[in-house]
Amino acid sequence: MRCFKLGKLLVWLPLLWMQPRLALSQNRLPAGQARLSARLAFPARDTVVESLVQAVSADSLRAYVHTLVGFGTRHTLSTETDPHRGIGAARRWLMDRLNTYSKRGGGRLLVEEDRWILQPDGSRVPFAHPIANIIATLPGTDTADHRIFMASAHLDSRRSNVLDSIGDAPGANDDGSGVAALLEIARIIAGQHFPATIKLVFFSGEEQGLYGSRHLAERAAQEGWPIAALLNNDIIGQSTASETLQQDNTRIRVFSETIPAAETPQQARMRKLTNGDNDSPSRELARYIHDVAKAYIPNLTVELIYRPDRFLRGGDHLPFQQKGYTAVRLTEYYENFTHQHQDIRTEDGITYGDLPQFMDFEYLRKNAALNLATLVNLAKAPDQPAHAWLSAGELGNRTTLHWSAPAHGQYVVYRILMRDTDEPLWQREFFTTDTTITLPYSKDNVFFAVQAIGPDGNPSLPVFPAVGR
Repeated sequence: MRCFKLGKLLVWLPLLWMQPRLALSQNRLPAGQARLSARLAFPARDTVVESLVQAVSADSLRAYVHTLVGFGTRHTLSTETDPHRGIGAARRWLMDRLNTYSKRGGGRLLVEEDRWILQPDGSRVPFAHPIANIIATLPGTDTADHRIFMASAHLDSRRSNVLDSIGDAPGANDDGSGVAALLEIARIIAGQHFPATIKLVFFSGEEQGLYGSRHLAERAAQEGWPIAALLNNDIIGQSTASETLQQDNTRIRVFSETIPAAETPQQARMRKLTNGDNDSPSRELARYIHDVAKAYIPNLTVELIYRPDRFLRGGDHLPFQQKGYTAVRLTEYYENFTHQHQDIRTEDGITYGDLPQFMDFEYLRKNAALNLATLVNLAKAPDQPAHAWLSAGELGNRTTLHWSAPAHGQYVVYRILMRDTDEPLWQREFFTTDTTITLPYSKDNVFFAVQAIGPDGNPSLPVFPAVGR
């Protein structure tokens, strides 16, 4: 292995000496290539991720949003044929932008339109109408690694009357902000090479009943897509609350489910045995996003919200959770309901309507950068350690954890995370090159998780250990 910097060496040597056996695997880097450096402790700053984050432009995001608003309405049931107005025109422009970025990147970004006919539902879809999702895929370079990391937003917009597909529905923030963020990510990564696959998905039909995401979640489940994480972005571009007028562009909410929607009886039993109610895969993803913000996005804090979505409301990540995928929702900290689902008008001196002038494009830049940094970290990182479990065969004030090497990706070290049972975020970290570790902490008092860390310091998603003997 290459030499450590002295300060990091002093931290690592006692931990390495505690472990007499090294973890050997065909996925483990040759010793001469391993780069155990100060950047391995996460939050880290991978120079590639850092440079990509710096490329995110508030001006580009502003231009995307103004163009989207210029289509008048993007209602799911609006015109498909008008060259300048309606969701058809917006979709064609979006496809053109993505294909332009693909060409600039050497054709690596694959753009597809997934079309079908939306059937009447007796509620928000009164007549049959064409509908389509747009998917931009940056294939992974490791042909043995099929993991998919996905971010999504919805292209459609709505008026106060959800059935009104004719009048103006600008949808600048809901969800022009999410669409703009994904477009900017596509522009930046189109020519990049990462081991795992990144997908950027633009749904239609969200406002009519999550039809686009339901369609794709069903397709993904039927075709066996190995989606390892989904970041759904919906209203991420304004920072002032209606009614209270509180303002904050330094925080973003990440909603994550407590008990997985698709939990099996066996998984429920293990969750109860380990008291893992606050450690669902979606919740571990939310904590991961929190750490990414801390490492890469100055003046932005991720607030963990322990709900699948806002109170009694839902978004495009929910159909994926119902199919067993790990998915979260990113949403601005304060919602402004005078600019959400509202016809454009002025009443009692208040201007209603989802218009660009009410957005905060510097805030949107930070939120887009957060998505980008998370996706690239995950796509560069090794897979999670497999079969993690903690030993329950003995009593004592020590805890022994075991795991297996990741199925995919290169790794140089494992990071063990620990927190008190009443704490939301991981508090301490330990490192080892072995696949087992004994720590002087009682499993009665703390929770653990295990990550694999790649050669550039990119950590895998944490895995919460099961119970073994």
